[in-house]
Amino acid sequence: MEAAVSRGGESAGELLLRAAALVPFERYALAALALAAAALLYRFLELHFLGDLLRGLRGGRVALTFHPDSQVYHRVASKCRSLHGRYLATPWLASPHLQTLFLSLSGRPPSFTYRRQLYTVRDGGTIALDWLLASDLEAGDVSACDGSISKDDSTPLLVVIPGLTSDSSAAYVKHLVFSMAIKGWNVVVSNHRGLGGISITSDCFYNAGWTEDLREIVNFLHQKYPEAPLFTVGTSIGANILVKYLGEEGDSTPVAGAASICSPWDLLVTSRFISRKLVQRFYDRALAIGLKGYAKLHQPVLARIANWEAITSSLSIREFDRHATCVVAKYETVDTFYRKCSSANYIGNVSVPLLCISALDDPLCTREAIPWDECRANKSIVLATTPNGGHLAFFEGLTAGRLWWVRPVSEFLCALHDSPHMHRQKAQEHGLHSSFESPIDKSPYVNFMEDGMVAAVTNDDPDNDCLHNQIVDEIELNGGMVALQQSENTGAIQTESDSGAFDKNNPEGNAMYVQGHGGPQEPLEEPYANKIHDVKKSINYLARSQGKSVWLLAYIAIVTSWPLLGALGFFFRKRFSNSLLAKKLKKFTQASAKINMTIIQLSYNEGKPDFTNHADNRYEDKRSRPDDRDENPRTTPHLANILHSVYHYESYLWA
Repeated sequence: MEAAVSRGGESAGELLLRAAALVPFERYALAALALAAAALLYRFLELHFLGDLLRGLRGGRVALTFHPDSQVYHRVASKCRSLHGRYLATPWLASPHLQTLFLSLSGRPPSFTYRRQLYTVRDGGTIALDWLLASDLEAGDVSACDGSISKDDSTPLLVVIPGLTSDSSAAYVKHLVFSMAIKGWNVVVSNHRGLGGISITSDCFYNAGWTEDLREIVNFLHQKYPEAPLFTVGTSIGANILVKYLGEEGDSTPVAGAASICSPWDLLVTSRFISRKLVQRFYDRALAIGLKGYAKLHQPVLARIANWEAITSSLSIREFDRHATCVVAKYETVDTFYRKCSSANYIGNVSVPLLCISALDDPLCTREAIPWDECRANKSIVLATTPNGGHLAFFEGLTAGRLWWVRPVSEFLCALHDSPHMHRQKAQEHGLHSSFESPIDKSPYVNFMEDGMVAAVTNDDPDNDCLHNQIVDEIELNGGMVALQQSENTGAIQTESDSGAFDKNNPEGNAMYVQGHGGPQEPLEEPYANKIHDVKKSINYLARSQGKSVWLLAYIAIVTSWPLLGALGFFFRKRFSNSLLAKKLKKFTQASAKINMTIIQLSYNEGKPDFTNHADNRYEDKRSRPDDRDENPRTTPHLANILHSVYHYESYLWA
């Protein structure tokens, strides 16, 4: 009885300790190991499910970076609800690695069928263009629709550039294509060379900085469908190519708007990041395996121009780029390739409204490479970042049936299409090539045929299917205007006749007015007008290149021309007052005075001269830098051109 009472008098804590003592120690060790492994796994996979729970499953807020005066944000991005909300990842994919892995394995893409078009670029390479038209979804069957787009169709056209070793069959590409096509857009996926089931037909391969294919495709589509607003979306490496292309083109691109998704931005920083941690090394090895698989598809070409054994033994992206990319693309080192091809170097010159989306937990494209300040300084760029999302994944919903980034991209592009802030291609003005223009960097206006013959530029139709839809030269004649347009591979060229710049309907249309410092405007005859027009070109070139050279030229013109001609006229005016020589000399003196006044007037706009110190400054500069040569070697040829122009005046007057 006393024993029972004593047991009944023990507290609950004592009973719990007594029960715990009965458990073997090995069980506690196993439990501790399990907890430690769970914690390490939670950290290794960068799970954020507990954080989402603590936030009440509301997700992380989307952070926007933009210029305070950006009209792209205030008039376009501000209308996108997704950019001003939150992103909550699928609970059972609450990890960037799980999201990225699930995207590569499944992704649950929508089901539809593309229309394929093969496009042959100028170097002989072949690109597969996979189309999904809005009419295809309306008809419900691709075969039931003719799949043609009229030249006057104004339906917006979206060009999609996939990522590394990806093509139009990738899950994330299909999500985007289907989402835009169901909104009434025509979408085309521009596959990289050698992908999409197409063989390599030239010695050129694509890489992270290869923008020539995108440039030619964009120009081809713009010329074939000039009424359709052209938009582009790049993903991963395709985003790097897109932003680099937009920076290279500036205002000259026909692209009206663009979006960059999970761009690596700085290839050198990304290369170092991907080999830093253990989990990133898995991605590095996996991508290297994918690149070697791509290389094996085109082994006959790569084995001929590169070291095939070194390519097959590559264990990382950097090794593959060293043995394959740098050899084919002719880069000195891998770091040189990464530095030159990083899109972060071209952000400042982007003039197209651009939406950039990146996840801060991206396991491939690190947040360290995001150019925050450059994006904030450019009024055309809006940068959206989310705390989670992985690489190109951003799965949302319990079933992971949607990609979040597709929604803000479609909202942004649709809002931009309905706004007046779409980018308009800037017309380029070029003058007719003359002796006053430098012949450097001038391309010949001829075509080299396959048989070695040289032919003039022809007026071929760019829609000719016999030339595999290649963009060919166009010549347009309109009165005195000659406009030569070539594809972006050789540069767009437009020339305009100088004499055609004047109004022919005006009675004095062929005269140009030059106003001096003290008198009214006086018309010059056509030969004088043409020559002074050329002199102005050379003066403007000298003013841009070396300011003091303009004043030196004006000084020489003043002290040499007027006193000399004035003295000749004074001493010989009585003897030759009625002779033909005197009339010619008087006429030349007047023309020279007008030319000098033009030079003075043009030079006066550059600033106030200082002739007294000009020679001394030149002497001091030469003494301080005895080994330096002329900093602008093109200045001397333009001085010679101006003197050559005066010689032409003399030839005309004395003829």
